[in-house]
Amino acid sequence: MKRSELKIIFMGTPDFAVATLKALVDNNYNIVGVITAPDKPSGRGRKLNQSAVKKYAIAHNLNVLQPTNLKNEDFIKELRDLNANLQIVVAFRMLPEVVWNMPSYGTFNLHASLLPNYRGAAPIHWAIINGETKTGLTTFFIDEKIDTGAIILQDEVDIQTDETVGSLHDKLMFIGSSLVLKTVDLIENGDVKTVIQPKTANLKTAYKLNRENCKVDWNLDVDTIYNKIRGLNPFPAAWCELINGEDTLNVKIFKVEKEHHSHSYENGALFSSKDELKIAVRDGYINIKELQLPGKRKMEVKSLLNGYNFERNAKML
Repeated sequence: MKRSELKIIFMGTPDFAVATLKALVDNNYNIVGVITAPDKPSGRGRKLNQSAVKKYAIAHNLNVLQPTNLKNEDFIKELRDLNANLQIVVAFRMLPEVVWNMPSYGTFNLHASLLPNYRGAAPIHWAIINGETKTGLTTFFIDEKIDTGAIILQDEVDIQTDETVGSLHDKLMFIGSSLVLKTVDLIENGDVKTVIQPKTANLKTAYKLNRENCKVDWNLDVDTIYNKIRGLNPFPAAWCELINGEDTLNVKIFKVEKEHHSHSYENGALFSSKDELKIAVRDGYINIKELQLPGKRKMEVKSLLNGYNFERNAKML
């Protein structure tokens, strides 16, 4: 098959997907349509905000569709009329079979983990939270379940000991765009060989992040807490309650360092000096370098300590 015979529909929403769409455009693939999320109100003025993918697509004169219901008959007809023979999905939502089964060459997805582990909504976060030293990317043909389809290609990536979800996200974003190009090349040339995902017990899952599972538990060991905070930095951010005198504040915690050290302090006990803020945990201390108080901007601890006083019995809960 010649490249000119490929007619691609791209589906995605956030920045992570833009790198792949850009790679396809830069390599002169025929993108007949871009499907992305509807505009959403955001900010104090509730102004409608376009997705990152929509902004890129409009800037490059690509045809954009923004369905609210992927099973809507008008949308399905519009999709069929594009006459695409391949669909590529990066960071979108679950597709109904009438959509993913439409193109003759199938619909494949780029997922930011080494499947079958870390199926789900937040694979980059959970790989770091769980203290993994390796992760990766997978392209696979979509089927009726979430992230279970036949694997096309995988690429393994090391996770550094000080890696945050922000740095790993950006690394995987660009490696993933290359993996998608390799996958499309296999499809172009009729060289695709797939591997069925093994049905392995005790798979690790990339659960959707929520307020509860982003809260820090200061009763855990120093490594577990350190991994959780960096696995949520900078988005959506780990949080906890700060008890300071009569005030109880919800604070977000970003950059931290860890220190293994035996002590007899209560878990969550807070120690501050003119340039240091440390929290006692089971087998050491978490040294907070960057945090955000409610209603304030994110700031380095050294700057915070210049104008904020912690009471003697202040603690984190």
